[in-house]
Amino acid sequence: MFDVEIRRTFSAAHQLRGYDGDCRNLHGHNYNVIAVVRTDKLNDIGIALDFKRLKAALDSILAAYDHKNLSELPEYAEVNPTSEIMAMHIHQRLSALLNDDAVTVRSIRVEESANSAVTYFGE
Repeated sequence: MFDVEIRRTFSAAHQLRGYDGDCRNLHGHNYNVIAVVRTDKLNDIGIALDFKRLKAALDSILAAYDHKNLSELPEYAEVNPTSEIMAMHIHQRLSALLNDDAVTVRSIRVEESANSAVTYFGE
């Protein structure tokens, strides 16, 4: 079994509606996103999943978030763009792009700082 892992970054702002604290105000983070994809197969040259393919798929998802106010995006009109919700959304989208008979998205970790992170493993 192999876990293929990549790390990508993006910068964005958000505010947490209904939150009793400073995070209710508009503020920003330099997010790290770590995607872990699991496979038990290697191709004929010994690669589990080409890093370029995984990076391109994740980058296509994160492009919608980079340098945006996440709270203004349609997908967050009814729910706060917390790290938990973002990890779940990213997992769902990456799974739709990559999951097949050989590859499964195992987890998405969203780090909003060096000290605060959440990992979503799917349902």
